[in-house]
Amino acid sequence: MKIVQEQFAKFDGKIVTAYTMINSRGMEVTTIDYGCIITKILVPDRDGTFENVVLGFDTLEEYQKYSPYFGAIVGRHAGRIANAEFELDGINYHLAKNNNGNHLHGGLVGFDKVIWDTEVIEEQESMSLVFHYLSKDGEEGYPGNLKMKVTYTLNNQNELQLTYEGISDKKTVVNVTNHSYLNLSGNLKRDTLNHTLTLKSDQFLELDEELIPTGKILAVENSAFDFRSGRRIFDGTVSNDPQNVLAGKGYDHPFLLNVNNNKEIHLFDEESGRGLIIETDQPAVVLYAGTQLEENFSIRGVKSKKYLGLCLETQGLPDSLNHRQFPSAILEKDEVYQSITTYKFTNQ
Repeated sequence: MKIVQEQFAKFDGKIVTAYTMINSRGMEVTTIDYGCIITKILVPDRDGTFENVVLGFDTLEEYQKYSPYFGAIVGRHAGRIANAEFELDGINYHLAKNNNGNHLHGGLVGFDKVIWDTEVIEEQESMSLVFHYLSKDGEEGYPGNLKMKVTYTLNNQNELQLTYEGISDKKTVVNVTNHSYLNLSGNLKRDTLNHTLTLKSDQFLELDEELIPTGKILAVENSAFDFRSGRRIFDGTVSNDPQNVLAGKGYDHPFLLNVNNNKEIHLFDEESGRGLIIETDQPAVVLYAGTQLEENFSIRGVKSKKYLGLCLETQGLPDSLNHRQFPSAILEKDEVYQSITTYKFTNQ
C-alpha cells in the first residue's frame, strides 16, 4: 500500500494537494484537500480493467466553475433547509441562502469550498487521510466553533471507509455527508440509467416543489420508489408518479433505511460487472439521480448530461430542524458527532 502526493492547484495563496491512496490490489482513491473532494476512484471490472467510477475534474478551476458538489464533503448541514432558517433554544438562526431562498449543503462557502488541514496515516493493511477544519462561530449563519475531522481509510479488501467527527463549543446542528457522483460503467462510457439499485428501505420522504420534505413519509410499495428487490434507475425517468416528475423525472429523495451496517445499499452495473455495497450508521440515504446535471461543460472529455452520475448520500434527514418528528441533527455543546459509512467495491 502506498500514498502519492502532488500539487493539484493553488488557491487563496495556499497549495491544494492531491493524495492518491493505492492498495495492494491496485484500487486507487484520489482526494484533494480542497473540500475533501474525491476526484477519482479506480476499481476493476469483471475482466480486471481498472477505470474511474466517480465524476470529477483535473483542475480546481473546473470544480469552482462547474461542480455540483462532485465528490465533496458537504456541511455543516447536508440537504436543504427551508427558508434558510431554524430555531434553536428560542433563538432564530438565519443561514446563507443559496438555493431559491433556501439553504443547501452548508451554504455559499460550505465545507466543500475550503482547504482542510491533512495528515497521512500509513499502516500495514490500510492507509488513511485525516482532514481537519475549524468552522468558526457564525460561519454561514451556524452557531458554535465546530471542530470537524473527516477520515478516508482504504484497505486491501477494496473498502473505503468514511468517518466523520465533530465537536462544538456551543449547541449547534451537524449533518455531514460525501457527495460523490457514481458511475460504475467506468470512465463515463455510459450513463447510469441501467444501473440496478437495491435498498433495504420501506419508506421515503415526500418532497414539495422546491425539493424540500413536506414532513410526510410515504410507503415505497407499488411505486417506482420500491428498490427492495432491485430496480433500474431508468424506471424513475418514465414513472408518472408526481414525486418522480417533480424531481426532474427521476429521484432526489431521502429513503429511510430499515437496517444499518448490513448491506443496506447495493448498486450494480451489469455490463461492467462492477458493484458497490454501502453500509452506514445513518438513518437515511438520499438518492439523487443527477436530474439537474447541466450540459454546458465536459468531465474529462465527456459532455455532462442528465443521469451521467448518481449520488447515494448517507445522512440525517434534510430539513429535520423544521420537522421535529425527524431524527435530530442537533449537537449539544461538547458532545461528539460521529458517523461512519463504508463503500465496498466488487466485480463479478
